Amino acid sequence: MIVSIRSSAGCATALFSRSRAIVIVAELRALCVFCGSNPGRDPVYERVAREMGELLAHRRIRLIYGGGGIGLMGAIAKAAMAAGGEVIGVIPHALRAKELAYHQLTDLHVVDTMHERKQLMADLSDGFVAMPGGFGTFEEFCETLTWAQLGLHNKPCALLNVAGYYDRMLAMFDHAMNERFVQAHHRQMIIAESDPARLLDAMAAYHGPPTEQWLTRDAT
Repeated sequence: MIVSIRSSAGCATALFSRSRAIVIVAELRALCVFCGSNPGRDPVYERVAREMGELLAHRRIRLIYGGGGIGLMGAIAKAAMAAGGEVIGVIPHALRAKELAYHQLTDLHVVDTMHERKQLMADLSDGFVAMPGGFGTFEEFCETLTWAQLGLHNKPCALLNVAGYYDRMLAMFDHAMNERFVQAHHRQMIIAESDPARLLDAMAAYHGPPTEQWLTRDAT
């Protein structure tokens, strides 16, 4: 395993600030997965995390994740590595001990800040998936989704909706659309599946919305 220690000095301060060009994803070569550092109450969460890790390895899709060795993060990473996959972890110095950084990876990048962590994970990935998790997982997914809404990237953003975990979040997105805070074609950007294989198939077939100006007073 290679451990890379990175400094934030001289790094871009805005995510996707290097270019506003749209990236067209021809194939999923590397997938960023956001998920909990806890296993959750229901054993199904960890089981599906392991299934996802094995599937990524079998499809030769590189896993990009938060670098932890516990909870769902540890489950997906260990499963992918055990199945012969390639796994890249990205973790800040401050969380290296708290999230018990997993060192049995293809590569582990240790960075200075959470912003740098998200920047690097985004740069290394062709798409984003949120599995069950907590506040950090919600924030990471919604931020990447917002970048797509703003036209900063055209990578697929998906929810692995294990056991209906994200049903209420999807209902909230629908409510925001119905109340005209989110446009319908932006709501349609969100891919949601309960099965890992169907999720990856949908992401591989994804085509983003047009990038015309989206902020209008009468938008629906």
